Amino acid sequence: MAANRTAGRRADTTQYRKNYYVNGSAVRKDDVRRQIEEPKKQLSHTTRKNRERARHMNLAYVFFLAAAMVVTGCVLISYIWVQSSITTSIKRISYLESQVNNQKLKNDETLGRIESSVDLEEIRRIAITELGMVYAQEGQIIEIPDEGSDYVRQYADIQK
Repeated sequence: MAANRTAGRRADTTQYRKNYYVNGSAVRKDDVRRQIEEPKKQLSHTTRKNRERARHMNLAYVFFLAAAMVVTGCVLISYIWVQSSITTSIKRISYLESQVNNQKLKNDETLGRIESSVDLEEIRRIAITELGMVYAQEGQIIEIPDEGSDYVRQYADIQK
């Protein structure tokens, strides 16, 4: 049982010493000697082969990575260009919409001014007194049935 305790303590101190370091030049000589003398773990053949393969890249793999980076760069640049053109288009559309709204306001103001400047009573007076126009009598108005078109063509005189 004493042997087991000693082995357990030795494992604990080895574990402690592996994680132990001293900042500066006050390193114990026996710790440095032990680290140098400790045999390194032997790696399996597969692990060594995989690590060796990972260290060396073949030329085809390098070309593949370079091509992938170029394609990714082109895609990102085209994405940024499309985003920029969309932003520019949105700004242009909003500018044109504001111009259309301003023009509609001007048109409405002009129409209001024209309508307010026309005196219908004056037009009626001139039509009756100066031009001799009269209101239509009963029977003078002929209604033409609506056929769904915007205008009516008259091919002959209308008879009563």
